[in-house]
Amino acid sequence: MKNIIITGTSRGIGYELVKQFANDGHRVLALSRNEQPIQDLGLENVSCFPCDLTEPQDYKKVATAITDWESVDILINNAGALLNKSFLETTTEDFEMVYKVNVFAVAELTRLVLPKMPKNGHVVTISSMGGVQGSMKFPGLSAYSSSKGAVITLTELWAEEFKEKGPSFNVLAIGAVQTEMLEEAFPGYQAPLQPSEMGNYIKNFSLTGHQFYNGKLLQVSSSTP
Repeated sequence: MKNIIITGTSRGIGYELVKQFANDGHRVLALSRNEQPIQDLGLENVSCFPCDLTEPQDYKKVATAITDWESVDILINNAGALLNKSFLETTTEDFEMVYKVNVFAVAELTRLVLPKMPKNGHVVTISSMGGVQGSMKFPGLSAYSSSKGAVITLTELWAEEFKEKGPSFNVLAIGAVQTEMLEEAFPGYQAPLQPSEMGNYIKNFSLTGHQFYNGKLLQVSSSTP
């Protein structure tokens, strides 16, 4: 049994990850501003509470929740904010909102959890193909895609800084998945993958990927570039 923290669990990929890990017998702390969808599942080995990772005081809740955990084996930084807005209309406040969720919260939660993680632990951060240098880019995603590029570089830096004592750090740049967030940003677009399918891939990678990779970006997309 692994002790696992997952962010962004009220819907989409995060929600599927919680179900899949719990059904496999792992203990999960599910973090989201809206805890009700996870509570409604009634899973014994899952704990959750309202948690906004853009609010500094909510990190105290996380620290308290894992006080009795001997270790945190896996941290999955899955929560994300997606903004589709032309660059000339994207304000400083828009950029701050996206970066607070997609970059600053990832860094702060990882910093909080690291002392609890063993050498064979695994930090998996969910990025996007839009953040990969040389990939296809789309207008309207200046804040989103640049923030997803930032966590790719963060992952590489963490792997170097902690390469002697662990844990391992990897980042998955995923392509389009049919989530509520995608539908809100791109109404009517039909993605090739469902959240349960991507969740299964991320679950398996989180459990085993640290044996093969550290500081690596893996592109998880059925399209090229």
